[in-house]
Amino acid sequence: MIKNKNNILTIIVVLLFSISGYSQDSTNKELPSVNIKTMDGKVFNTSLIYNDGKPIILSFWATWCKPCIKELTTIAELYSDWQKETGVKIILVSVDDSRTTYNVKPFVEGNDWSYEVFLDANSDFKRAMNVNLIPHTFVLNGKGQIVWQHTSFTEGAEIELINIIRKIIKGEPIDK
Repeated sequence: MIKNKNNILTIIVVLLFSISGYSQDSTNKELPSVNIKTMDGKVFNTSLIYNDGKPIILSFWATWCKPCIKELTTIAELYSDWQKETGVKIILVSVDDSRTTYNVKPFVEGNDWSYEVFLDANSDFKRAMNVNLIPHTFVLNGKGQIVWQHTSFTEGAEIELINIIRKIIKGEPIDK
């Protein structure tokens, strides 16, 4: 009987973490090598994602995802300051499928986002990164290793995100 209670408690804890946006630890994992496309339709391999030894924010999103748009719009207002302070680069990976992928470029340009944007219409990179919900944000250190990830967006999450970047720059440990 006690064993069953422990199993139920474990399931409840896992579900609560899932709902809160907490993602499992993926510390120091390398990005998988997957071919995706640029907004101009050129093939790009994800192993080439690089920021000259500085952190990268990698965000999986879609044009139809309201929390994604809210997150990216909020960050866009702060991005140039973040770049000046930390050198961080933000890379978006659109998971819009082949029916909506044509909306991505005008959407990004219409919002005046200065992010690098790639298209993953077949969801190959999404699957390789084990992305199930969007927005799904990963932070990579200067070596290109995944050091933090988070799903969903709530007001103030951008503050947590820049604080993670600051810790990476200072070489401080990141709370999981």
